[in-house]
Amino acid sequence: MGILSFFSKEKKEVLDKGLEKTKTNLFSQLTKAVVGKSKVDDDVLDNLEEILITSDVGVATTLKIIERIEQRVAQDKYLGISQLNKILREEIAFLLEETENKKLKGFDFEKQADPYVILVVGVNGVGKTTTIGKLAYQYKQAGKLVVLGASDTFRAAAVDQLTIWSKRVDVPIVSQGMGADPASVAFDTLQSAKAQNADVVIIDTAGRLHNKTNLMNELTKIKMVMKKVVADAPHEILLVLDASTGQNAIEQAKQFTAATDVNALALTKLDGTAKGGVVIGISDQFKIPVKYIGLGEQMTDLQIFRRKEFVDSLFGE
Repeated sequence: MGILSFFSKEKKEVLDKGLEKTKTNLFSQLTKAVVGKSKVDDDVLDNLEEILITSDVGVATTLKIIERIEQRVAQDKYLGISQLNKILREEIAFLLEETENKKLKGFDFEKQADPYVILVVGVNGVGKTTTIGKLAYQYKQAGKLVVLGASDTFRAAAVDQLTIWSKRVDVPIVSQGMGADPASVAFDTLQSAKAQNADVVIIDTAGRLHNKTNLMNELTKIKMVMKKVVADAPHEILLVLDASTGQNAIEQAKQFTAATDVNALALTKLDGTAKGGVVIGISDQFKIPVKYIGLGEQMTDLQIFRRKEFVDSLFGE
């Protein structure tokens, strides 16, 4: 099965709960914006623009949404307020659809000759190591053999944290300790994974941005040595971002997409913020699909992002 695998009632409940703060914030503002109005006019659109920007959808994406709504209003001069939610919902769903990447694998996929290699990037503190642990758990629950690689050798704590997660999830880890060559760790990880006939390899990388040149060189070297073991690795370069940081997450996305070929995003800590609109803005601005969203502390609270279910939860069924 691909990325759009079965979506259970339990997962939908977690999604609804995780987006509750964003939903409440959005609709409380929308309600105020249309008080006393019977149709969508310039004042309503101006208010909607402000609401979307303050929800961290981002200026460029907000203007795109407003422009599309204006076009629909122009076609129907008497478009009612009651239709605004429906139109907004449709336009957001359309934007998210534009960045879908159906080549990305979900947790459940058929056995391949080579392991599926995921290179995880992101700054310290966004939940990168936790995300890796949850990914390993869910792949294992799907019956996959997972191997972790501790290529964040810049901090001793990073290696230790990933080792703790490997024990918690009960998956093997390849580590050479702090100060080791990250590319060497990645190379050994893939060799070990192939020897074990593993399905999935997840490799952690250093979470720093203070020197973009060093970061770019390091990631390039890691990718080059991995290709010596698995020709088309990495299959997925996953950038982990903290949704609660809003515009700061967008700035981090700019830095990392400039440094390497990110092709998937994970937005963590959505349950703790009212600014879940950042999911929409980042997906649209960088044309990179959001693959995972973090909705809580439990192992299963990291979910594959499903556009339809996300919009349903945000706007209600």
